[in-house]
Amino acid sequence: MPFSKIFASVSVVLLLAIPAVAADALPSWNATSAKTRIMDFVSATVTEGGSGYVAPDDRIAVFDNDGTLWTEQPYYIQLGFALDRVRALAPQHPEWKTKEPFKSVLGGDLKAIAASGEKGVIELVMATHAGMTTDEFNKIATDWFATAKHPKTGRLYTEMTYLPMRELLDYLRANGFKTFIVSGGGVEFMRPVTQKLYGIPPEQVVGSTIVTEYALVDDVPVLRRLPKIDFIDDGPGKPVGINMFIGRRPIFVAGNSDGDYEMLQWGTAKPPGFGLIVHHTDAVREYAYDRKSAFGKLDKALDEAEARNWLVVDMKNDWGKIFAWN
Repeated sequence: MPFSKIFASVSVVLLLAIPAVAADALPSWNATSAKTRIMDFVSATVTEGGSGYVAPDDRIAVFDNDGTLWTEQPYYIQLGFALDRVRALAPQHPEWKTKEPFKSVLGGDLKAIAASGEKGVIELVMATHAGMTTDEFNKIATDWFATAKHPKTGRLYTEMTYLPMRELLDYLRANGFKTFIVSGGGVEFMRPVTQKLYGIPPEQVVGSTIVTEYALVDDVPVLRRLPKIDFIDDGPGKPVGINMFIGRRPIFVAGNSDGDYEMLQWGTAKPPGFGLIVHHTDAVREYAYDRKSAFGKLDKALDEAEARNWLVVDMKNDWGKIFAWN
């Protein structure tokens, strides 16, 4: 065989053996140590024969959603949905004009809504997310996402996803990872859009749930959503949700707040677990917040990140772009 053909054959074999870790795999990430650490981890994970190699079945990556994959300021996107639903349903509920937290919603008093705390938010969710079938709720959420816009940017909420994190999802999947969302948000609120936004199908979304029951309506089977909390997928609930719905401990965990602390802790408790925290430091292109924020508070996890070897991604310095449009 001519030398040129031998050389070509060897080159093909060598190329097939190289993991998909091209230098431009994360084009919206600046050339900082954060990008290097991510790519080094993935390279070690997929290199057969190496000490960090992980079989494809165990390449599980989990991502928080609010503040990790899409924006969560000036309030959670799902809260924005609940606020719009209160306004839409208000004509059917004249009592809301004098009853909190509905009165504050109708009056546009966001500070009072925030002050109502978890109890107030739960009351809003129960009033706006229950009392219909799962199919009806899916349509309501889908229709809302088609037109609802962020109050600061005027962009559709579906445009408020972080480009660097979408690239990271694609990069991990190109290297044999299976990607999941593990979020405190409502699972049926997220599922209508996660495939389009992130390439994550509905069955790979883990989130909070309300009680759902099977029923027959005119001999047609439906699933009816009831005004009762079933499972809160936040804080210590996240590892429980992962175990319950995924069944494998992740080796890559990404979050942005203390609500992700236990998930980060559990996912990195055994090697080669890799933890990533998105730190919101860019007040110009997005928002700058952490320890004192009412939404996405990052305090304890930030304090322990260095000791636990969690990568803290500085949005201002590590990301060349934040949104695809800016």
